[in-house]
Amino acid sequence: MLKTRIITALILAPIAIGGIFFLPPLGFALFTAAIITLGAWEWANLSGIEGQGGRVVYAAVTAAILYGLLNVPAVAVLWPALVWWFIGFLLVRGYPAGSDQWGSVPVRAAMGLLVLVPAWVGLNHLRTGGLDFGLVDNSLWAILYVFCVVWVADIGAYFAGRAFGKAKLAPRVSPGKSWAGVWGGLVAVGVFAVIVSLLASADGLDTVLLVLASLFTGLVSVLGDLLESMLKRFRGIKDSSQLLPGHGGILDRIDSLTVAIPVFALIITQLGWLTAGQW
Repeated sequence: MLKTRIITALILAPIAIGGIFFLPPLGFALFTAAIITLGAWEWANLSGIEGQGGRVVYAAVTAAILYGLLNVPAVAVLWPALVWWFIGFLLVRGYPAGSDQWGSVPVRAAMGLLVLVPAWVGLNHLRTGGLDFGLVDNSLWAILYVFCVVWVADIGAYFAGRAFGKAKLAPRVSPGKSWAGVWGGLVAVGVFAVIVSLLASADGLDTVLLVLASLFTGLVSVLGDLLESMLKRFRGIKDSSQLLPGHGGILDRIDSLTVAIPVFALIITQLGWLTAGQW
């Protein structure tokens, strides 16, 4: 299993790095849309759509929605996404209570759109710096930063959880997660944000704002993982698919990013950082 994981990672890493960091904005949009479309194909199964035909149709509808949003202002999607993730928090917090209200196939399918579409919009909003797709504005640092926030939070949570993880965070959804992991992840993210601020020679106010934005992003990233875990537990499956041998599916790799990206994109947009050249 470890060998398979390593081989898959070695194959996918260059593709992901090239697609995310070396494509022009429109190419980036198409590349990330392909990833989201594959994620939608997986989410169809989480929704209870078992037939391949139905899963392909769901993925195609998702892709069509992404295309229709190319020229829609990102904040028009990101603000409703923030509301949705608050609702998602309530669903995870109450599980299994309430599952009779959201457990139908159409509702779960709609939940997938609310998870995947804003993630794509937020990612491309970061990539273009709030500009049109035809204009090139290098905001790749913002993308790299939010990825690092999620990775640092995961690493901090892993080690803190192993050392101190007795009190479980959401045992009915994901028994392996602990409150110690959450706090450990946030400490790691806070330290990371301070280091980045020092390297960027940021002033005191911007440092405080970046730390707060990073902590909130790191905190909500946990919700993306928990929501997918809740859907998988409800569906009775372990992985979203087997598209990535040794790693599960696309959703298993991007679940935390689906909430972190739109939330971080909205925060730095409201702070005026995205178009002010800080990134």
